[in-house]
Amino acid sequence: MTGDGLVIVDKPQGLTSHDVVSRMRRIAGTRKVGHAGTLDPMATGVLVVGVNKATRLLHHLVLADKSYTATIRLGRATVTDDAEGDVVSTASAESIAAIGEDDVRAAMLPLTGDIEQVPSAVSAIKVDGQRAYQRVRDGESVTLAARPVTVARFDATGFRREAGFLDVDVAVDCSSGTYIRALARDLGAALGLGGHLTALRRTRVGPFTVETARTLEQLAELADPITLPLAEAVCVAMPVRAVSEDEARALSYGKTLSSQGIAGTYGALASDGTVRALLCEDGDVARPVLVFVAAG
Repeated sequence: MTGDGLVIVDKPQGLTSHDVVSRMRRIAGTRKVGHAGTLDPMATGVLVVGVNKATRLLHHLVLADKSYTATIRLGRATVTDDAEGDVVSTASAESIAAIGEDDVRAAMLPLTGDIEQVPSAVSAIKVDGQRAYQRVRDGESVTLAARPVTVARFDATGFRREAGFLDVDVAVDCSSGTYIRALARDLGAALGLGGHLTALRRTRVGPFTVETARTLEQLAELADPITLPLAEAVCVAMPVRAVSEDEARALSYGKTLSSQGIAGTYGALASDGTVRALLCEDGDVARPVLVFVAAG
């Protein structure tokens, strides 16, 4: 039987994140599979999947910073801010031709740093109990409230004139909750041309990179598809502290330990190499926020 741990999947285009989870359930032979951080069907790249006990770890990975490569087509806007949506505007050939690389880079600067971003209308954000993307599909006009995000990097890495449009390859490092399609939309709007995504690949979620990711086909051929066993996953994802057997036993009952001045959530690693709990410090005590090995 497959153990507890994370699987770093290289998601193919055309599958939803839920589709990937369904396939991983068959590959791993367990129903206890979940993912951290949804990828749109058109997107490819890193999808962090938890198996068995590691599904409980996923909540603590969703807020990790992420990296992407993408292609933005300038000169056309769509209702979904990507190539799959209906066209809502197309700029004239003359106005597209008049925009140069320096103009694009200058327009990217205000979209970099700590910004207020209006999420894409086809996001999974709920509006009055219903997903925004469903309201859009039902023909409604949806405008979401702006929210603070951090775009640490928004660089143009290549330019091409294609079919009368200007395609810009970009690299993005950003906080959780940033919508790359919204960056495409806002860049196009800033240039007065309209813009949308034509390609998106996630290359990193926190410490997990595409270099360690495997395709579903590759994972299906493995006797054990786990990329990182639970203890190793915790060690990679966050700080850890060693705990004695007495401390491990106390954690199994949900008791607190003395604090050690470690910021944020961190793992408690027993002498046998197993991760017993996730802790978060509050003053002089370290409280378990998640117990993997409970008394019983």
